[in-house]
Amino acid sequence: MTPADPNPKPAKATARGATKKPAAKKPAAKKPAKRARKPPDPAKKWAAYLRRYRPGLVGFVLDGLTERYGPQSWERRLDPVSELILTILTQNTADVNAEKAYEALRAKYPSDRAAEEHRPGIGWGGDGLSTAPPPDWSAVEHAPLPELIDVIRPGGLAPQKAPRLQATLQRIREERGSYDLEFLATMPVLEARDWLTSIDGIGKKTASIVLAFCFGAPVMAVDRHVERVSKRVGLIPEKATADQAHDLFLELVDGGHMYAAHVLLIHHGRAICHAQNPAHDICPLRDRCRMVDRKAP
Repeated sequence: MTPADPNPKPAKATARGATKKPAAKKPAAKKPAKRARKPPDPAKKWAAYLRRYRPGLVGFVLDGLTERYGPQSWERRLDPVSELILTILTQNTADVNAEKAYEALRAKYPSDRAAEEHRPGIGWGGDGLSTAPPPDWSAVEHAPLPELIDVIRPGGLAPQKAPRLQATLQRIREERGSYDLEFLATMPVLEARDWLTSIDGIGKKTASIVLAFCFGAPVMAVDRHVERVSKRVGLIPEKATADQAHDLFLELVDGGHMYAAHVLLIHHGRAICHAQNPAHDICPLRDRCRMVDRKAP
């Protein structure tokens, strides 16, 4: 028999006389999870940087080029399918060579449609197309591939471009039931650009040319001339890719001035801001050009 504890501790009792159990610990309240911060839009960030550190630069460039080359206003030059095919023909070749290839398509595959008048403006690097009906696009799509390659050979890179032309025309016909891209005018501009770039071989530059020249859409087609001039002046970062530059310009230039900015920058790249030996002494942008002065305002 175990002896009793000589100093027993009295049990704590409740109001009813029952022994009280230790209270259970409440679980610690969970802190609300922090929401992941959305990364800043690179285009908005760059536009804000220019506004702060180089205020008025975009206006300075557009005003200087307009004074030099004259005001530019939009007007349609070709229907969207003709514009798309002609633009594919210009890829990695001179505009004058693309003209030869397009004229050859007209001659080999004539259509009975109304004549189209090419009004290229200063943004075009060739002589301009003759006034004539567009090609018969069905005949182009279904032509024997070796034959089509020979037809467009004057444009350069014919073995690559001929199957691209046929695949593009096939995609349009299968999705739309005809060779017609007028529906793009009813779409939000970036959705229209995405639709075009979903076609193999069509990038943002080609899509933007079609949308800008056929519908006056507020998009910038960034070719090598636009990219060169813009980087030298400092409109876009030196390390920006051409693909990134398309979206940077959406934040930099007001939509109503996008067409003028496009053709003026292209023409300036051809006329004065050459890839080699740019003519700084006659350049209207030299006072704020970072190629002339790395610390230009």
